[in-house]
Amino acid sequence: MDRHITLGEFIVENQKDFPYAKGELSGLLSSIRLAGKVVNQVINKAGLAEILGKAGQENIQGESQAKLDVMANDVFVETLRNRGEICGLVSEELEDFIAFEGDINKGAKYVVLMDPLDGSSNIDVGITVGTIFSIYRRKSEVGNKVELEDFLQPGVNQVAAGYILYGTSTLLVYTTGKGVNGFTFDPGIGSFFLSHPNMKIPEFGNIYSVNEGNYVHFPKGVKKFIKWLQELDENDRRPYTARYTGSLVADFHRNILLGGVYFYPEGTTAPKGKLRLLYEANPIAFVTEQAGGKCTNGLRRIMEIQPKELHERIPFYCGNKVLVEKAEEFLRKYD
Repeated sequence: MDRHITLGEFIVENQKDFPYAKGELSGLLSSIRLAGKVVNQVINKAGLAEILGKAGQENIQGESQAKLDVMANDVFVETLRNRGEICGLVSEELEDFIAFEGDINKGAKYVVLMDPLDGSSNIDVGITVGTIFSIYRRKSEVGNKVELEDFLQPGVNQVAAGYILYGTSTLLVYTTGKGVNGFTFDPGIGSFFLSHPNMKIPEFGNIYSVNEGNYVHFPKGVKKFIKWLQELDENDRRPYTARYTGSLVADFHRNILLGGVYFYPEGTTAPKGKLRLLYEANPIAFVTEQAGGKCTNGLRRIMEIQPKELHERIPFYCGNKVLVEKAEEFLRKYD
């Protein structure tokens, strides 16, 4: 019987791809793995631990924080701070970036941007949620306090990105620019094992994911695109099936396995789009491109956009190249 490779073994084996890192990047990915295990354990017993429901406060986005939002944020912040691989962090739950100034962090070369618990509005009803993370090399001089410019980098500068899916099984999916690999958590052993090597978005799929409750607010091009997805074509590849959970990680993970397109356009109740560029759009775009797909804001490649602020929002289209390009075609024609 073949023994499956663990995430730790995989990280060490591929450390050679980053000779400049000298082990720090591997250690950082291991820290994210550790924090994900802790969050997974808490989520699985959330009802028993009485941490479902709202925390009674709002984050910087003006969104109500769930108790698990706060818990997940604290777990990742403290785990990454205490392991010493990063000098600063941006979280969806915090207004400003955090500078880690302890002795253990002074030589750190990396920063992390993350959504600690994506889709948290689904927690109380037991629907899949996730963590999204993005890793960059800092731009400021090592040894100094981290600066805003270290976080306001375009997605093309990412050295690693990925997500953790907390559902019927727990998966960690990530890329370092050398393809995409997924690892499933075995709670009996306490380790992640390689389960989805070299993930690729299927060339064709039949799923589209969008909050159609906002249809009346969509630009005309988006409405035309949706109608196109719902029509039968000569090859019987349409109509497409609508699947939308309100959890980016869950919807994206389904589409990367089965093929399809996810989009959250502008012109909704969020005029500039809802997804945040730095810690949602960029990391998912990196994974999408490494899996053979395409990710744009409807006009240009997501990862080439220069961020202007930490919590900047952006329209978002990702998935099969042919479908994203079809969406762009409708947007150019009608908007």
